[in-house]
Amino acid sequence: MARLDRRLRLVARLASARQREKLGLFVCEGEDLVEAARARGIEPVELLVAGENVDARELASVSALGHPPRVIAIFPRAALQRTVAGSGFGVALWRVADPGNVGTLTRSVDALGGAFLALSDGCADPTGPKAVRASMGALFRVPLIPFDEAPRPWTALVPRGGDELQPLARGTYVLGAEREGVPEEVLARCDGRATVPLAAGAESLNVAMAGTIALYESVRGRSS
Repeated sequence: MARLDRRLRLVARLASARQREKLGLFVCEGEDLVEAARARGIEPVELLVAGENVDARELASVSALGHPPRVIAIFPRAALQRTVAGSGFGVALWRVADPGNVGTLTRSVDALGGAFLALSDGCADPTGPKAVRASMGALFRVPLIPFDEAPRPWTALVPRGGDELQPLARGTYVLGAEREGVPEEVLARCDGRATVPLAAGAESLNVAMAGTIALYESVRGRSS
């Protein structure tokens, strides 16, 4: 029982970004995420299964979900991909702090054939509970790299005043946080700017939506 209690306490600790960084571990909730990891040859360091090796009520007490799953697993962060194999297109995020957007864009990169997701300091932790769930397992397939390692050319997505959105065979779409967008000092480092056309009176798109549209344009460009 002492070992089981330790596992449950560890799951609770890993709700903290600081503890995830310190321990090099993160939590996945649900069998689908565990299967996605195993499909990439990544095994959990701890696997808690309600009714088998842990009491269901105790497992529910450390779950971050409204409807606790049957399975909670702990994975090593070091097992996630950190290098880009070959060339291709992808997305770089500048201080996007919403974990749902980070997770959703991880999923979009995976679904639309992107090669990577680059993250600056100040972005939400892609291994945080909400980001992990929003990625729907793509976290285990998409290389996560530092912002400055994103391949050139860089095309910044801006709300207005940019060129027509063009597909990328290789390179990076750069997106900023919802309110601030891509700051001037980062725009100055970009090789171009593009804008997704919006209906009259519309203010802007959610950052995950804008990034997904840009990725889709590159998919269309490849198939045309």
